[in-house]
Amino acid sequence: MVEQLDGPRVPAARGTARHLVVLLHGYGANGDDLIGLADAWREMLPHAVFVAPNAPQTVPGTAFGRQWFPLRAAGFGDAEQMMLDASARVATAAPTMHAFLDSELMRHNLAPSALGLVGFSQGTMLALHVGVRRPVPVAAVVGYSGIFARSSEPLARELPPILLSHGDADEVVPVTALFDAAPALGDAGASVRWHIAPGIGHGIDPESLYLGGRFLADHLA
Repeated sequence: MVEQLDGPRVPAARGTARHLVVLLHGYGANGDDLIGLADAWREMLPHAVFVAPNAPQTVPGTAFGRQWFPLRAAGFGDAEQMMLDASARVATAAPTMHAFLDSELMRHNLAPSALGLVGFSQGTMLALHVGVRRPVPVAAVVGYSGIFARSSEPLARELPPILLSHGDADEVVPVTALFDAAPALGDAGASVRWHIAPGIGHGIDPESLYLGGRFLADHLA
């Protein structure tokens, strides 16, 4: 089932939009949680329009928390268990996300290659899954504090450049997830850069924020 997505948006700082940056929030959050990244990056990406869609499913027991796909809470803090769990479920969210990306590119009259994907935590799982399977490669994928979930779905022939960033004190998704994802994506043919933020937990510190914006600006340019 392909569901309709929407969420907060920030227009291009200057002129007509030339790029689209889609921000995918983590488990239990919503689009408001990541749209603030646009303020940090607008100077580096003055011709980019930003959108942070709300995931289609409500997290049980919460009023505003959303999820791209269900995760077992018992998996939190165990990177291997989370990867196994996500691998079985992430593909279910992919059709809705592909449809949303296509509609947003059409909305702004942009080519598929003018797209940058950014994810945090569960949003990174989805960004990586979708980003390496787009028929036309996206310009770049930035993944914060996430996991590369394996899937039987084939990868695209050409993969986008990817930046992975992770705090070494992450108590929710252990930093070992980065050491699994980076070589796996590299072996698949992607150009991968990675950054470990010392002393940072499950969040985005200023240095990682800057590096993500710079990575997007370099590749969207």
